[in-house]
Amino acid sequence: MTARLIRAEDDPIERRVSARLTATFDGKPLEGEAGQTVAGLLLANGIDSWRTTSVNGRPRGLFCGIGVCFDCIVTVNDERDVRACQRRVRDGDVVCPQHDELPEVKH
Repeated sequence: MTARLIRAEDDPIERRVSARLTATFDGKPLEGEAGQTVAGLLLANGIDSWRTTSVNGRPRGLFCGIGVCFDCIVTVNDERDVRACQRRVRDGDVVCPQHDELPEVKH
């Protein structure tokens, strides 16, 4: 199998122009297209990390891209634990990063 580049005018899929939409992430307005996932919107706008781990504060974003892991979780319209790779973005969505601290261990 070899990879090949297909010129846009020869592409059999014939990409169509999608409706434009606007959503916000962490208070910043982002432009996107209808049909994009939240993760797709963030990546298309140059945002590749939108969560940090609770233990060491390491950056996280899209990992598996198919909803198996939980690295891409965000809060959308005040709903927590939304997998950004699974949720299609809608015009006007308010997306926020989700940073959870570990609970204190009481001895």
